[in-house]
Amino acid sequence: MPAEPRLRERTFTSSDGLKLFFRDCGEDGDATPVLCLPGLTRNSNDFLGLARHLAAHRRVICPDLRGRGRSARPDDWRTYEPGAYLDDIRHLLASLGLGRVVVVGTSMGGLLGTAMAAAYPALLAGLIINDVGPDIGTDGAGRILSYISRDRPMKDWPAAVAHLRATFPSLSFAGDADWLAFAQGTYREGDDRLLHFDWDVRLARPLLEPAEPPPDLWNLWRAIRAVPALAIRGGVSDILSAETFQRMKAEKPDLVQVTIPGVGHCPTLAEPAARKAIDEFLAQF
Repeated sequence: MPAEPRLRERTFTSSDGLKLFFRDCGEDGDATPVLCLPGLTRNSNDFLGLARHLAAHRRVICPDLRGRGRSARPDDWRTYEPGAYLDDIRHLLASLGLGRVVVVGTSMGGLLGTAMAAAYPALLAGLIINDVGPDIGTDGAGRILSYISRDRPMKDWPAAVAHLRATFPSLSFAGDADWLAFAQGTYREGDDRLLHFDWDVRLARPLLEPAEPPPDLWNLWRAIRAVPALAIRGGVSDILSAETFQRMKAEKPDLVQVTIPGVGHCPTLAEPAARKAIDEFLAQF
């Protein structure tokens, strides 16, 4: 039996002085490292299974973005914005001496990976984008923002799991252990012994109270024209529509695409079709 890849829990300091957490799995080698960027409220827990799988052959870095998981929360909620996230990513990679990575980005993490092609093109070797695109479904976005912007304490882990099962019925978890792991990446026990969301609910404020109109994400998509990319879509996603998925391919004909039938926002990336597509895509790096 091969040895389990080494998983290290580490921190680095952002340019504005926040102590930010990340998981560092596997070792440097000939293969290009992978950087896993989570969704809007999610954290590195979501990538533990994928990281252990990939780290048999390459180094895998999984950060908790500011205000999520074990990373510090800024005093100013206005720093929950793409420019600050990208700067944090740049500092993380510089602190590790990594000059080129393949990004695996779920939802908002996928948009950040796309933005890296414009902001730091030399850093981005390839992109795996999970269930997000340049047009974001308004029904799905509204549902998510309504849910994440207010804490919803749970009394214990069984209650948390039951709540998540009812709220996200289209997720593709295989059984009770997967749902519990999802809950443990969603909640953290507070001083009151209740389980609270493991993110700063203020991170929704810049989206609910935007300082300026949102950018045209299709222009951002065109920045990855020369970057090898794989796009994964949940077949019943209300964030990435089939029409947007088709247009993404039209705009970038070499885009590799995979749809996971019956799965909503977001695929877990543990689905056999997703895992196979990721392995085949990464074989070129």
